[in-house]
Amino acid sequence: MRKIAIISPSVRKGRNSHRAALFFLNLITEKNLAEAEILDLLEYDFPLFNERLKYQDSPLERAKDFAERIKSADGVIVLSVEYNGAPPASLKNAVDLLTDEWRRKPLAFVSLSDGHFGGTQAIIALQFAFLKLGAVSVPSVLRIPFIKDAFDVNGVPGDRETWDKRGVALVNELLWYVENLAGKK
Repeated sequence: MRKIAIISPSVRKGRNSHRAALFFLNLITEKNLAEAEILDLLEYDFPLFNERLKYQDSPLERAKDFAERIKSADGVIVLSVEYNGAPPASLKNAVDLLTDEWRRKPLAFVSLSDGHFGGTQAIIALQFAFLKLGAVSVPSVLRIPFIKDAFDVNGVPGDRETWDKRGVALVNELLWYVENLAGKK
């Protein structure tokens, strides 16, 4: 069974983005689409980026763990909120920490916001950064506006039928890329 890593990006007090991470973990597990795990950047608590992991003399164990989990994942769902038109520093920090681990890694993006626009500008910036690292972005992006209304604190959607349909479609597209890139890395 394929392995999907879900990056929960926000390290902010009172964050709402983790609701979507829990939704995807539950959805993937309940529908038996793949193995899934959340990589919670709040728990990793990375220091401010100062060097790529592969060039660090004494890398932190948690950084090595994160790198190994990204490397061993067949695909990654990258969630992102938007702060001032950009992804959160915590997410960009984690992205920049790695290099080879992202190369040819299939990625699906989910943008989140408390308002109407669903974090679209942050995703554009992330897609460009990942393109420079050699990752493969699936064409579809799932936008989740009004995150607090869409999911409760446990990741349970208010409109299960709609969000399950959209979530499964995104995961299946990611898995298509995973299958079609397998062995071509």
